[in-house]
Amino acid sequence: MTSPGNSFTSAVFPLQTMDVPGGTETVLPGGRHLFPLLPAAFAGVRRIGVIGWGPQGRAQALNLRDSLAGTGIQVAVGLRPGSASAPDARTHGFTEHDGTLGDWLDVTATSDLVILLIADAALAAHHQEIFAALRPGAAIGLSHGFLLGHLRATGGAFPDGHDVIAVCPKGMGDSVRRLYEQGGHVGGAGINASFAVHADHSGRAADLALGWSVALGSPYTFRTTLAGEYLSDIAGERAILLGAVHGLVEALYGHYRLAGDDPATAYERSCESLTGPIRQTISRSGLTAVRDRLGPGARDTFDRAYTAAYGPARELVAEIYDEVADGTELRSVILAERRLADRPMSRISGSPMWAAGRPVRAGRAGRAGRETDVEPFTAGLFVATMMAQVDEFAERGHPWSEIVNESVIEAVDSLLPYMHARDVAYMVDNCSRTARLGARRWGPRFQAAYEQIAFPAASAPADGDLVSAFTGHPVHQALAAAAKLRPSVDISVPVA
Repeated sequence: MTSPGNSFTSAVFPLQTMDVPGGTETVLPGGRHLFPLLPAAFAGVRRIGVIGWGPQGRAQALNLRDSLAGTGIQVAVGLRPGSASAPDARTHGFTEHDGTLGDWLDVTATSDLVILLIADAALAAHHQEIFAALRPGAAIGLSHGFLLGHLRATGGAFPDGHDVIAVCPKGMGDSVRRLYEQGGHVGGAGINASFAVHADHSGRAADLALGWSVALGSPYTFRTTLAGEYLSDIAGERAILLGAVHGLVEALYGHYRLAGDDPATAYERSCESLTGPIRQTISRSGLTAVRDRLGPGARDTFDRAYTAAYGPARELVAEIYDEVADGTELRSVILAERRLADRPMSRISGSPMWAAGRPVRAGRAGRAGRETDVEPFTAGLFVATMMAQVDEFAERGHPWSEIVNESVIEAVDSLLPYMHARDVAYMVDNCSRTARLGARRWGPRFQAAYEQIAFPAASAPADGDLVSAFTGHPVHQALAAAAKLRPSVDISVPVA
């Protein structure tokens, strides 16, 4: 059998079938050897307008420009009047003089593919102006399904007569650009992406989306729906990708301090172990390897932590998913944009553990070759939370490619490396407004669940049935299949 909704065809690119639990899924393995096929994928597109210059806008505009060099396809950046981003765009070679930088509505009106990468709340507020400016037949490109959720909640719709496609990199904008640059020297480097075709007016929207993904440097591209993307993406960033990680390390730091650790040791056992060796083990060898490589005593600690945390984490992930699905989370983002429009959002990096992290990160050079050990208690809690999201997404009907990318790969290959270099609080304070609001809302909920439910329960013997469900879980097959297409290089992030 084939995973529902995840089989597709292409008239341009060679596709591959991937074995997943219960069937197969179609994927497009990427690579620079496919760049000569891009003109065929972008047939009829002479100008691509990237609207916005946030982290995704910058990364995608630069990657597209580099990949399409010599094809005659122009990449232009559109910004709102008075945008503070204009000087940086000019620094990167987009200028008014050559027509590659301009007013967002002017760029929209003169582009054949308009990629909308402004902030979610701003897009919700201004999408009608953008739609009105579209030239006839221009394709609408998105990298997030937020706008679809907003349109459904408000009774709106995408305009008729336009392809509506999405390419959604499974990582932050800095990762999209940095790994693309690394891919110039190491084959296969890049960020995985999902794609969706929401409306196919031209009859070739899928190949346009696949070409966009290849041009971004995606090692492999899998299919989703625009609705499935925003449900999994927004829920995921509030859970294992960001919010739960923040709540977990804050809870663990306090736990280890109360147990008698000095600040540096408590930081190493919580944040440093999670973002370092635990992340690396999952990235390279899979989820079960974290447990398998522990000695008997440490494995028992892992099992007790895992079975104590899985239940409360699953409850929270389910609650988050419901609030994304019914529009509550989307409305909260729009309300926050109105509330915070004229003032910056307060930062969360003031708790004691983040001061303790600076000397730990600064001392890594002296510990070269002696990576922080996997802390089994930390590992059990983290893996349980990751598995809680995996199971919730599977129960909600998401395909395996989406599940493993949104719950595992994006975490260990994109976000956690940045957290390791800069710390978790830095990520929460510097991510997109949508993700930042979600992490600030749900991180404390996860922290309370760990402190009030999981930590006390971890003193009891492990639940053998839960442990067996983990070790025999079908996600390991899906993750192993996806790992065969994994980039051969870790993202390189300079330590702050």
